[in-house]
Amino acid sequence: MGENSELQDEELEVLKSIYEGDENYSSQSNTKHAYKYGEDLKSRSFLLEISWPDEYPSILPEISLDSFYNKHLLPEVVDHIKSTVLTEAEQFLGMSMTYSLFEYVKENFDSLMEKQPATIEVVSEKIEKIQLDDEQEDGSKDSKKKKEQLTKSQKRRMWDKGGAEEDRTRGWDWVDVVKHLHQTGGKEDEQL
Repeated sequence: MGENSELQDEELEVLKSIYEGDENYSSQSNTKHAYKYGEDLKSRSFLLEISWPDEYPSILPEISLDSFYNKHLLPEVVDHIKSTVLTEAEQFLGMSMTYSLFEYVKENFDSLMEKQPATIEVVSEKIEKIQLDDEQEDGSKDSKKKKEQLTKSQKRRMWDKGGAEEDRTRGWDWVDVVKHLHQTGGKEDEQL
């Protein structure tokens, strides 16, 4: 166990020095390392994660392509990459192999991604299904109309009603004196 941990420490130091300025490399912990291949936001790109078990390098590391970044990869491509990298790792058993595996994938990127299409049209069946279920429950889309939301300027225009202050007629905001006195009562009513 002591020999394996010494080899892991040495390999960790080497990986940090090699990939110091590389944006594609990331290390989530001392035993979990990842490298991104291909161009960002393209169909032919993926993130390879290598995790070291306690017995590494005496046993094979764990190879993972389960990150959210890889959601666009076809299942056949994922299986092909995993099996190819594990086959390559078997020949390095007992030695530090993370750098060698990252470089192997970099050199063989095109052959690993040959079954992956250059573009993928992502269609979500769940969203369409939810929309269809809503339509069936309500009978139609029209019965689910939302209340119209007004912007501040629309509300201000409704409040103004008469347009700009210059356009209003004289006395638009005056109180009808007779109506007001009728409602509140005048001084004459109090004296009687």
